[in-house]
Amino acid sequence: MTKLEFFDTPGYGQIARTRNRYSQALRIGDRVEISGQGGWDADFTLTTTSLRDEIAKACDNVEKTLAAAGASWRDVVNIHSYHVPTAVDSIGDEHMSEMVAQFRQRLGDIAPLWTAVGVEALALPEQHIEIEVVAIVRSDSE
Repeated sequence: MTKLEFFDTPGYGQIARTRNRYSQALRIGDRVEISGQGGWDADFTLTTTSLRDEIAKACDNVEKTLAAAGASWRDVVNIHSYHVPTAVDSIGDEHMSEMVAQFRQRLGDIAPLWTAVGVEALALPEQHIEIEVVAIVRSDSE
């Protein structure tokens, strides 16, 4: 049977485990799944002043959480993002364009699956984005 390994992102991951009783990442063999990552700081507070900065910080936190489990953005095969919309009939152009810009920067030529969902609220007050991913860690020979 494959061993389950749980990981916590340094800082907020340790807070989440203690306060809310959950882990930031799970690794089963070469598969890594992470909890939703927002644009928070190491102490689990939101200090970003723009949606663009919050999305970039959330993507940074995805990177840190993947790294804790031995993966990177280049291993990502599936993305689910949750957005507090900035438009009436969609998540909004600002959400879409900044997510795509982050993907271009972090994924290169990789084009994983992506589902973007509008939601009324997220876990923290004033939070506008949360991102969870699934990664398959590739060997160096692939």
